[in-house]
Amino acid sequence: MLLNQLKRMKKAILLFLLPLCSHILFAQINTDRVLEIGRNALYFEDYVLSIQYFNQVIKAKPWLAEPYFYRAVAKINLDDYKGAEEDCSLCLQRNPFLVQAYYARGIACQNLEKYDNAIADYTKGLELKPEDRPMMTNKAIAYIQKKDYDGAETVFNELMAVHAKYSMNYLARGSMYLEKGDTLRALQDYNTSIELDPYYPPAYGNRAIIHYQMNDWKTALADLNEAIRLNPREGGYYINRGLVRFQMDDLRGAMADYDQVVAMDSRNLIARFNRGLLRSQVGDNNRAIEDFDVVLEEEPDNYMACYNRALLRFETGDYQGAIQDYDKVLAQYPNFIPAYYNRSEAKRKLRDNAGADRDAWTAYEIEERSRKERLAGVAASIAATDGAASSDPKEENTREQSDKNINKFNRLVVYDKEEERRSKYHSDIRGRVQDKNVRVDLEPQFVLTYYEKIGQVKKIIYYDKTIEAFNAQMILSRKLRITNEEAALTEDQIAAHFASINDYSFEIEKDARNVHAYFGRALDFTLVQDFAEAIKDYDRVLELDPSFVIAYFNRAVVQYKQLEYNQQSQLTDESTTLSMNINAGKQITNAIINDPITAKLKDDRKTFVHEQIVRDYDMVIKLNPGFIYAYFNRGNLRCAQRDYRAAIQDYSEAILRDPEFAEAYFNRGLARLSQGDANRGIADLSKAGELGIVNAYNIIKRMTGN
Repeated sequence: MLLNQLKRMKKAILLFLLPLCSHILFAQINTDRVLEIGRNALYFEDYVLSIQYFNQVIKAKPWLAEPYFYRAVAKINLDDYKGAEEDCSLCLQRNPFLVQAYYARGIACQNLEKYDNAIADYTKGLELKPEDRPMMTNKAIAYIQKKDYDGAETVFNELMAVHAKYSMNYLARGSMYLEKGDTLRALQDYNTSIELDPYYPPAYGNRAIIHYQMNDWKTALADLNEAIRLNPREGGYYINRGLVRFQMDDLRGAMADYDQVVAMDSRNLIARFNRGLLRSQVGDNNRAIEDFDVVLEEEPDNYMACYNRALLRFETGDYQGAIQDYDKVLAQYPNFIPAYYNRSEAKRKLRDNAGADRDAWTAYEIEERSRKERLAGVAASIAATDGAASSDPKEENTREQSDKNINKFNRLVVYDKEEERRSKYHSDIRGRVQDKNVRVDLEPQFVLTYYEKIGQVKKIIYYDKTIEAFNAQMILSRKLRITNEEAALTEDQIAAHFASINDYSFEIEKDARNVHAYFGRALDFTLVQDFAEAIKDYDRVLELDPSFVIAYFNRAVVQYKQLEYNQQSQLTDESTTLSMNINAGKQITNAIINDPITAKLKDDRKTFVHEQIVRDYDMVIKLNPGFIYAYFNRGNLRCAQRDYRAAIQDYSEAILRDPEFAEAYFNRGLARLSQGDANRGIADLSKAGELGIVNAYNIIKRMTGN
């Protein structure tokens, strides 16, 4: 089970996208600039927006390879694998030596189940960049997906020869052995994976499955407990632990696990179904019906849930509702004898004696026909057609999700093996095999914007009186909000903000001193990732009104975004390129990298931008000392400069003004750990976890080893 490796893919999508040389000047548009803005959008996860920019470059200069490649990466993140495959092919027609394009096309082909094509692309990529770990791993997985286990084992052997200490090798190979049914070798690989990296939750989750299959409930429970401690937000671990606890007769514990999953994801159908069964066992019929209602809203053809709800409706006196559910089940399973008998009872309760007798007689006839066929030695009896219950004692209490045997209607659902075979390696072929644990990253900076991501768990809504006062003036068409979880734009939003830029430009033409028009246009430019134009507009705002607090704040934010993007796009060390896997190799020439004059200019430029950003935050704090987000963002900047002492002071100032500022506790904890202050760092992380940042617990676990 390698499903949660996808979770942090998208932030790293552009770390490997190194500047690719383009010697063409300008066509109808400034293609270099538009390509750069598109890459900005790609890096900051605005995939739909980035595609629009790359379309412009392709239209102006269709002979360039780079925009096809970048557009393919955006399409991969939007699950448009067919489009990504086509774009990679167009890219490689123009430049057949672009390693990352082979890798991206391999990813697209794997998701399209074109495994031979994917293997061919990885092979070609490895010719150009031998011993590339992510490409070798995905090649092995492609062999597994085409059921060529010998081919996969050959690649794994090559991989381990050059990357012997990489724990994910063993985890992936262990999953292969488990799929082959070689439980012993799978267990050995999972053990090795955990020895190499004892802080990776899926390794414990996978090993727990083996122990569960071996009926070793106690060891399975210990592994799942550890997986949950390392990643308390992964619902699958709670579902499996609920099954283990059920097998150990801990009904209360199993119920608590399903409650936790539903609290994290109210539409989790496995948790809802299983909780519905457990609730029915303890006589909590009405709430059990509620759970099955949710399942059937999402899956109207879930006949197991429908039959269970029918039984519960009968128990609660809803005979008409029960009959409706029995009708639906029998339309799908016309030989399911218990449904006829139960519908007969429901009809009798409604005084439909004739209908009740017909159902009872139909059930009797099916039983007699089935009995005669068995006596006659008919192999495919009607009962078998509908699916007779298994007599295997190991399967008495559970069924797989894909198992549609209606006779197993009252069994708890486990993860579907067929579904697992389809999705087990999905995260790897999206290129996240290297993402071990929760990455130890700072909570990101806050920004003033119109949109924010909607998470599964409702977070604190941050407030500031300056922002509220500005919104109350209704100067802009939308309300500003402060968030550090920005949302990517939809197509409609993109169109709206481009139109808004035009509208503000028209207002500025009429009045070149219209401060609010410049400010509104700056926000729009920021949202469409055109940072250079946004900064120009913020500059103009502050020339016209030097007391405009939130303009200083957002100018600092945008300058930091631009600096962050520029730094990441210039990184060439292996750890950076591997953070996405579809890596471009070292496209910047060594002459540029090693040139001390160029390096000095880059350092001077970076220092200058840092000073500009700090001055803006200083001005925000001078004008509004209670604006906690300026302290927080300045702390992040100082962490980037490795000035942890000053960063801790900034986070402390923010916490002083808002003792519930979870992100400030989290980042201060990391800053203190970076200084070697483990006790106070862990205390801060503990407080951050208490306030809702669950990743803090993973880091605490890794620091303490408990």
